[in-house]
Parts: sequence; C-alpha cells; structure tokens
Amino acid sequence: MKKLFVMILAIAASVSVASADNTVPVQVAQMPNTAQSFIKRHFGDMQVQYAKQQNSPMKAYDVVFVNGTKIEFDGNGDWTEIDCEHGIVPEEVVPRQLRQYVENNHPGQKITGIEKGPMGYQIELSNDLELKFDRDYRLMDMND
Repeated sequence: MKKLFVMILAIAASVSVASADNTVPVQVAQMPNTAQSFIKRHFGDMQVQYAKQQNSPMKAYDVVFVNGTKIEFDGNGDWTEIDCEHGIVPEEVVPRQLRQYVENNHPGQKITGIEKGPMGYQIELSNDLELKFDRDYRLMDMND
C-alpha cells in the first residue's frame, strides 16, 4: 500500500511539473499578425526582452519589454491585458468612455494597466486604484 501511495504521489508530481511548464519561447515574428501589428503600432519604440507562447487548448502569448511593460494576447493575437509597470497604457488603446471616466473622476491619474475580458474591463491607475467596468463601460467595483 505504501509503495502504491508513493508511486501515485510521484506520478502526480511529474504531471504537475509537466503542466506547469507549458510555455515555449517565441519570436514576435512567430506570433499572429494582429499581435505583431499591435506591438509595432503602439510599442514599436520599445525593445522586446522576451516573448512566449502558452501551449494550452487556448493558445496565448506573453510579451515582456525591457522596461517591464507586459502584454498578453489571446490565440488570435488580440490583446487581453497590458501592464505598463513604469509607464502608461497608450491612450488610443483605452476605450474613449474609460478615458473620459478617469479624466472626470480621477483627474491627474494615468492608466497604467488595462485588462479586457468577456465581462468588461479592469483598469489600474497610477495611484494603484483598480476600477472594474462592465461591457457597457459602467463602473461596477473599485479596489485600492
């Protein structure tokens, strides 16, 4: 019984290690054209530190720039998350309604991160305040 338990534990450990390492390095040129165009248009002046592809049923890509900015893309190359740790999210990437909300309700704050998903958007401001909006750009929650 003890041998069976040890064997099951060893198999479980090897499966978790294999699944934890489900990313492979890629070149930006190997990513979908949509992602390549987005990077060139909005982050073309930044140097890519590395890019990787998540090998899962829903392929995704992560790009990290030398300055710490990170962008996540879905399998089609559409951005899903942008984290500008030491900067701001390019204005033209943020929907107009969200930019206006921040200008009107949090003057002087900059958008340093944005995430979009099926339920809406989440943005992070330069004061570390996180705002969650539904798909109709209505504020649903905020966390500091």
